[in-house]
Amino acid sequence: MFSKEFDRYHWGAVKHGIYSKTARDVERALGRSGRDLDDLKALLSPAAAPYLEEMARLSQRMTQQRFGKVIQLYIPLYLSNECQNICTYCGFSYDNKIARRTLSAGELLTEAAAIKAMGYEHVLLVSGEANQTVGVDYFVKALDVLRSHFAQLSMEVQPLDQDDYSRLVEHGLHSVLVYQETYHREDYKLHHPKGKKSNFGYRLETPDRLGRAGIHKMGLGVLIGLEDWRTDSWFTGLHLRYLENRYWRTKYSLSFPRLRPHVGEEGARLRPHTGGLVPKVEMSDRELVQLICAYRLVDGEVELSLSTRESPVFRDHAIRLGITSMSAGSRTNPGGYAVDAGSLEQFEIHDDRSPAEIAAMIRQGGYDPVWKDWDAVLQ
Repeated sequence: MFSKEFDRYHWGAVKHGIYSKTARDVERALGRSGRDLDDLKALLSPAAAPYLEEMARLSQRMTQQRFGKVIQLYIPLYLSNECQNICTYCGFSYDNKIARRTLSAGELLTEAAAIKAMGYEHVLLVSGEANQTVGVDYFVKALDVLRSHFAQLSMEVQPLDQDDYSRLVEHGLHSVLVYQETYHREDYKLHHPKGKKSNFGYRLETPDRLGRAGIHKMGLGVLIGLEDWRTDSWFTGLHLRYLENRYWRTKYSLSFPRLRPHVGEEGARLRPHTGGLVPKVEMSDRELVQLICAYRLVDGEVELSLSTRESPVFRDHAIRLGITSMSAGSRTNPGGYAVDAGSLEQFEIHDDRSPAEIAAMIRQGGYDPVWKDWDAVLQ
């Protein structure tokens, strides 16, 4: 399990190693071809900031060599906002007194029809963590209802046992996204005080269970703003390298979500610094560019995904930095496309352009939007 590898490292020592990197370390990393995790420290460090343009050029070249000039489009379909966890940053948190909703089979089909009309073939199923109402049996039924309508079904739900993942794979599950949120053990407890998600170790070992279940692809990441983003991102890289070596048949993706506002009690919009969770560390747009490029320079095979959390201006430019997939037209509430557009959103999106507008933007940037991944028979 990755937990044994993880326990070899101390957060403070890793952080010091990143912040002590020099310009010479960055130049050495940029000059290498087979970059390692020590190079990742250099590329994530403040010392790399003056080299951002060179990092961007190298990242663009590596991405085009491996993936071509294409951007895959996907969309989230929220199944439920019911949740038994208390999380300090999430609109679905158990202590947030809002109306709860879980979609029925008929409502899933209504949402699917609206999504299909936009052109999508790749759907990410999302829910809160409420095992009594939104557990494995519910997920099996959802997959059975939807799999004949889409080429690819992914999930971002609560961590499950290995046997549960194996069962879902048999019902058409293609990939799973499971974000650690933060690799800082103490701060993780601070932000997850109640519910099954408070178990740091169980969440940390979820990708191992996925790999053993034979999942086709898994996605990793942290919620940027909970802790020092450079250190958290290095631990994400450590986790990715471990998984690639151990479960080499599985494909991998990375995401880099930044904290976004969400709705609180009585409908109040909670924003950072005005009643919501204040990010411990702010990440600028230039620093997000640095992170994207650093990941690409260290791993030419990993897919890099960008969601509608980011602004239109940033996303317009990010397609040339190393990004391989992005969402468009997203709604972060159950029923948000056709059934109940007024239900609670998990968080506030930033880029609200339609999928057609995003596809046009991608083409204008010299890239091709891809609505469908390779057929399973060709993989």
